[in-house]
Amino acid sequence: MNSERSQKSRIDALEMRVAHQDATIETLNQTVTAQWKQIDALTHEIARLNDRVQAAENSITTAPANEPPPHY
Repeated sequence: MNSERSQKSRIDALEMRVAHQDATIETLNQTVTAQWKQIDALTHEIARLNDRVQAAENSITTAPANEPPPHY
């Protein structure tokens, strides 16, 4: 009888542990999914900003080095 109670309490403890681990795994999964969405959005934003910087750099005209400034 004592052996059955001990075994049942061990099984109950294992079931509680598994349930807790399942909840933890689900929480971690949700966290990782949210982080990947944020990383993806930030990656797209960086690419967009890089394109804007490149366009701005391409639109800048550089004055020839030997030309005097406009106020002369």
